[in-house]
Order: sequence, then structure tokens, then C-alpha cells
Amino acid sequence: MSMQMTPRMLAIFSKSKIRQNAIKNGWRSGLEEAIASDLKAKRVHYEYEAHTLEYFVPSRTAKYTPDFYITTKSKKIIIIESKGRFLTAERQKMIRVKAQHPDLDIRFVFSRSATTISKKSKTTYGNWATKHGFPYADKLIPESWINE
Repeated sequence: MSMQMTPRMLAIFSKSKIRQNAIKNGWRSGLEEAIASDLKAKRVHYEYEAHTLEYFVPSRTAKYTPDFYITTKSKKIIIIESKGRFLTAERQKMIRVKAQHPDLDIRFVFSRSATTISKKSKTTYGNWATKHGFPYADKLIPESWINE
């Protein structure tokens, strides 16, 4: 007996294949791989998970490794964090990192900024980023950021 794959099943299968391929190639997600590929095609200098930053969590010191450090055309450094899922603990971490490193320009690239932070909330990832002063984009890094 053969089973027909629904469009949803195909989408899930495709996403997992994209992620598996990305991981095989040294990335943590398909989104990170897509961003890197786009930057490479645009000949933008970047570093991937090359640095760690210390930040303090009540009662302990923790480390955060940003996804991308991008050098813009004016030689400004922008930190890009790519997010598909953006869990509560990660949101709290980013608020702490920003408060403890106010000199850094940290921005987000979401898979979909219109995703709500939980089933019970109307707040989207984009709303959250705006509220906390993080510039954000969907899917890829905007040319305007690179051209700064």
C-alpha cells in the first residue's frame, strides 16, 4: 500500500532535507546557509560564528556566539542573528546581551517575522524586535544594511 504525500508533508520533508544538508555543510540551519550563500554571491565580507561575547545571567557568566559579523561598505561592523524559532530564553538572552554591550549593532534576520512569540500572544517576532530596539528583516540581509 503506497501513501500519498500531502503538500504539508512535502513541505516538512523539504525543510528537513534543507536543514540536514545545511548541517552537513557546517551550518546550524538552512537559513544560516542561505544568508551565507547570499553574502558570498554579493561579495560581502563576513565571519560566521567567529567570536564569542560574554554576558552575565543572574548568578553566572554566560557566552553568546553571534551567527554573523558583517563588515559594511563603510567598514561598520554589524552583528546578524538568524532565527527561525525564537524561544523565550533566547529573547531574554538577547535583551541581556544588548544591555551589557550597548556599543554593538545587533540585528535579526527571521525566517518569518510575522510569527507570534507564542500561541497565546499577538506579539510577533518583528514586534518584539522593534520594542527592544533591534532592527530586523525577513529571509536575507537587506542590501541597505550592507551598503551602510
